[in-house]
Amino acid sequence: MITEEELQAIETRCNQTQPGPWKAYIEDRDHESGNSFIMTGVGDFRGEDIEPLGATDADFDFIAAAKQDIPRLIAEIRELHRL
Repeated sequence: MITEEELQAIETRCNQTQPGPWKAYIEDRDHESGNSFIMTGVGDFRGEDIEPLGATDADFDFIAAAKQDIPRLIAEIRELHRL
């Protein structure tokens, strides 16, 4: 079972990343020119784009989704521990 200390470490790593939400923009799927990238944040809270080298389209989608998924998973685990 994952401990609260481990959850806190995961949460800290997630919170230290650029602002969310993150969205993958894949060349030829989501836009027509330039490289694939992950957009971070929105509006006045935009962060730097992330451009992982050697990543597949699935890698881009997974990395981008993790920014939203990890906090939800942590909350769910904490709720299950509480029960």
